Amino acid sequence: METISKAIEQKKKIVAALAKKMRENKTVLIASTKNLPSSQFHKIKKDLRGKAEIVVAKKSIVLRSISAVEKGALQNLKEGIGADIALFFSDMDAFDLSKLLSESQSPTKARAGDIAPEDISIEPGPTDLIPGPAISELSGVGLKVAVEGGKLAIKQGVVVAKKGEKIKENVAGVLGKLNILPMKVGFIPIAAYDSISGKMYNEIKIDIKAILDNLRDCIKNSFGFALKMDYTCKETLSFLIAKAGMH
Repeated sequence: METISKAIEQKKKIVAALAKKMRENKTVLIASTKNLPSSQFHKIKKDLRGKAEIVVAKKSIVLRSISAVEKGALQNLKEGIGADIALFFSDMDAFDLSKLLSESQSPTKARAGDIAPEDISIEPGPTDLIPGPAISELSGVGLKVAVEGGKLAIKQGVVVAKKGEKIKENVAGVLGKLNILPMKVGFIPIAAYDSISGKMYNEIKIDIKAILDNLRDCIKNSFGFALKMDYTCKETLSFLIAKAGMH
């Protein structure tokens, strides 16, 4: 009985400590640690020293800690609490912290059953693979290959996995042989609570490359639209003058 009482008291202390951190920090962020190697966990923890504190606790402990804090929007964090998660406490803006976590992710090989984060394609070009079983393996995922200089060359590429699809075992094998690393390993931001604004943020994962690509597309589209509407500005002026000259 004494051992059980001590265990209960210890859990109460952990819950109280976590609840205190939730009250005192600007940002409470939860992130997935699934497939995160211990070495990378400790490296990121070291890199974030002075910026954020990382705490790993059992799901039941985290849920009790959230319940102990009398902040309405914070309770919505419970929806993102599952297995393999870590809590981040920081005075940084939630999106700035999420950006740091995204930048700390490392490329890694795909495994059968992984979900493709984007369309995964294999482009034409030479490989270091020698003819043999590799011919049928590459052909099995839709690649057209030929032997050049004693090595296999991909003559026609193909999308081997579409965004959101599960990666098949044969596709994962071919990607591994070609040393293509389409996946990323690291902390994956899930949701965050901002105590200053009292707001909860879902979909907080930040993909800088995707954001910049989208921004470039928007700029291209807006430029074409501006020309079509004969909108005059320093970017369109020379094109409009040339258009007027042709008419």
